[in-house]
Amino acid sequence: MLKHYKIRHYDFKLAILVIALAVIGIVAVGSAEPSLQNRQIAGFAFGLFLMLVISLFDYSVLLKLYWLMYAFNLGLLILVIVMGDDSNGSQRWLEIAGIRFQPSELAKILLILFFAQFIYKHKDELNTFKYISLCVLLFAMPALLVGYQPDLSTTIVICLIFCVIMFMGGLSWKVIGGTLAVVIPAFLIFMYLILQPDQKIIPEKHMYQLNRIISFFNKEEFANSLGYQQEYSVMAIGSGQLTGKGYKNNEISSVKNADFIAEQQTDFIFAVIGEEFGFVGTCTVIVLVLLISVECLLIARRAKDLAGTIIAAGIGTMIGLQAFINIGVVTYLLPNTGLPLPFVSYGLTSLVSCFIGIGFVLNVGLQCRQK
Repeated sequence: MLKHYKIRHYDFKLAILVIALAVIGIVAVGSAEPSLQNRQIAGFAFGLFLMLVISLFDYSVLLKLYWLMYAFNLGLLILVIVMGDDSNGSQRWLEIAGIRFQPSELAKILLILFFAQFIYKHKDELNTFKYISLCVLLFAMPALLVGYQPDLSTTIVICLIFCVIMFMGGLSWKVIGGTLAVVIPAFLIFMYLILQPDQKIIPEKHMYQLNRIISFFNKEEFANSLGYQQEYSVMAIGSGQLTGKGYKNNEISSVKNADFIAEQQTDFIFAVIGEEFGFVGTCTVIVLVLLISVECLLIARRAKDLAGTIIAAGIGTMIGLQAFINIGVVTYLLPNTGLPLPFVSYGLTSLVSCFIGIGFVLNVGLQCRQK
């Protein structure tokens, strides 16, 4: 599984970008919730170790276990439904041997790895009805399990990742066009129906997700209830101005210090960075995320095979999409979804999973076609 690689082919640029973003996360978490900073550092160290180890293993050999990965993924998601921890109305956490983690975060990586090998093995048949249907079915099972927790935001992300995977796998434009012609009108009709006052489509268990959407489109009516966190996060970012109020400042006017934002160490960590480090800090985070995603896509273009292309493009898309949605929520451009900011938000499962994904991308880069 280990191969002899030339050190000059190792993508140190990508590794440095990821480490820089993760260090910013450690600093930001230390300000948002000091008691969690040491755990974030431990997650960073463990994730970095896994990234380095995985980057030296031949991904082509590891992908031979793709069916085992799929079964393991399904097994964890089923266990969450059966014996997962219930928190704030959602059952997303699993504790095994004293280790508490969120399987839906790991599911994103495992699905990318599974479909990378599955599509690679059936690339000549991908545009047939049989294999498109099979791909959708194999994707639908874990996606529905994640949605049932319920975890709408993660379900949306893995749906978008699946679309990118199929596109990178070689799905024809005719199939893409036909699908969009059906999906877009169906989605618009669905959104219209669920936004009606007497809608019966969404069950009571998922009503809080619908209320988040309604509050976003009716900001004035819900400003003091569901939308208040986003209002305060925008206020925090704006108050940071160009260079911010300073790290761990004790200003009374600080939105963070007044605890106006719940979950500021996770979903709203970007607001903490904006308040304390200003426009400079937020732009630094955005540029780092953008560079990481672009670097992954550049590696995807040079990959030795289709499986490597799908891995690098899938991971790059995952990081870019999550960051876009998270920042969109914090700046009140999107409805509140509850997604972590990759490498920055507190959450050891998310942090370690992202490092694992980058480890695979680095190995794809090591085996790229050299110019």
